Amino acid sequence: MSLERINPAGLSPATGFSHAVTAAGGRLVLLAGQTALDRDGEVVGVTLPEQFETALGNLLTALAAAGGAPGDLARVTVYATDVAAYRAHAGEIGRVWRRLAGRDYPAMAVIGVVRLWDEQALVELDGIAVLP
Repeated sequence: MSLERINPAGLSPATGFSHAVTAAGGRLVLLAGQTALDRDGEVVGVTLPEQFETALGNLLTALAAAGGAPGDLARVTVYATDVAAYRAHAGEIGRVWRRLAGRDYPAMAVIGVVRLWDEQALVELDGIAVLP
């Protein structure tokens, strides 16, 4: 299996994401949306970066259980209840991403939503991975 991250020179610089990712061979893993829920089903963290860290950790835990690693992520969608706050904390969120998932970025999108399933949740991540 191989993932190729493509960032054409004709597009704005990709910072914290890749414009396109191709996948060849392998097994497709569809990852359900993850929020900042702990083992007991309680939302933890009060700030968006705190919740992002837990949600990303949960997504990576599900991926690991399927036999994958962060570098196998081909696509991640971020659903945020406050896109302005997400942008304001982009640097901190980027540091969390690099610490937990490394510097190989999947194709990504951030989508503003009115609310998430858990009312206290500020952010949710889902993803698609391709495993060897």
